[in-house]
Amino acid sequence: MAGRFLKLLAFLALVALPLALAFFLRPPERGLRFAPVSYSDLPGWDTDPTADAWPALSESCKRILTLPDSRAIPGAAIGGTAADWKPVCGALLTLEGANTETLRVFIEANFTPYAVTLAGNPTGLFTGYHEAFLKGSETPSETYNVPLYVRPPELVMVNLGLFRDSLKGERIAGEVKDGQLVPYASHADINKGALNGRGLELLWVDDAVEAFNLHIQGSGRVQMPDGSIRKVGYAAQNGHPYVAIGRILIERGEIPREKMSMPAIKDWLRTHPDEAAGVMEANPSFVFFRDLPVDQEPLGAAGVPLTGGRSLAVDRSHLPLHAPVFLSASQPNPKAPSESLPLNRLMVAQDTGGAIRGEIRGDVYWGFGEDATTIAGHMAAKGRFWLLLPNGIGPDAGRS
Repeated sequence: MAGRFLKLLAFLALVALPLALAFFLRPPERGLRFAPVSYSDLPGWDTDPTADAWPALSESCKRILTLPDSRAIPGAAIGGTAADWKPVCGALLTLEGANTETLRVFIEANFTPYAVTLAGNPTGLFTGYHEAFLKGSETPSETYNVPLYVRPPELVMVNLGLFRDSLKGERIAGEVKDGQLVPYASHADINKGALNGRGLELLWVDDAVEAFNLHIQGSGRVQMPDGSIRKVGYAAQNGHPYVAIGRILIERGEIPREKMSMPAIKDWLRTHPDEAAGVMEANPSFVFFRDLPVDQEPLGAAGVPLTGGRSLAVDRSHLPLHAPVFLSASQPNPKAPSESLPLNRLMVAQDTGGAIRGEIRGDVYWGFGEDATTIAGHMAAKGRFWLLLPNGIGPDAGRS
């Protein structure tokens, strides 16, 4: 009997106890994870007017149907290939004009929602952007003295994912000199005249602060002296990393963190004209523009027109473009920006941005107008999202 007892103790010490400790003391989960859940887990899923997302859903599906079957959905590998999406996209496009209930039932039957977490944490930061409004001219003058540039012909933009699978979603830009790709001119270099005399000016606008805001928003409407409107949109970027000047102003003690917003940044820049240029140039990123049809919504990185309140910019190294995403966060009240309203709605990942970096990170496109400007300018909310994929696309391919 004593011998059996000693053997039991030895078993507990050598096998059972270490296994139990390994279970209870295992390290926290790491990396990005996608876990299938039920639609009942999505807060507000049953009350969201899903039909409002139809324009965004249909634009992405139309785009996907033009891709070769073997083409990977742009962005993170979890998106699969065009062939994985074409059956459900073809069926979805037959529902044009369908009401919310019909579209919701279709999505529930054809898409699986995945909870997105990072090291077990589902929460991230969600901000907003909008279509800017400026005043400009085709010719420079004392009033219109801030240039918007077209893409320089020597600027080379490189999709690194074409060269290394591990770099999927990463991009750089520069110019070729002596057979090597080197960094392009920075924001400060361009302001100092790096592009002068080359005829690259698309338009001239009357406000350096609003031009800087246009670089952040990526698209805008420019009212010409005769009252007509020119639409401009993103054409390229100089390859330098985006630096948030709001963070710089917080660190310098210029604007309290709790009062930080785009309107607060604009107010500070206007009231500190001697320092404004230097602060704006602390963000070395610089955007080049092109004309857009006046009747067309801005194009996102997915190559489709954006839908106000339903298009989401994401980090494409972590999420696939064109994929539906259910967002649960909050938004500013456009009539009282200090107040928050719940934001639970179906969106589509259709854009990216220099400031949109991180696994659980999103930027809501709010469209054009006073309300859109107010909401986007004040939005900085904690929230979470769920990725919706056609049934049959497993999450393993997208794990970090």
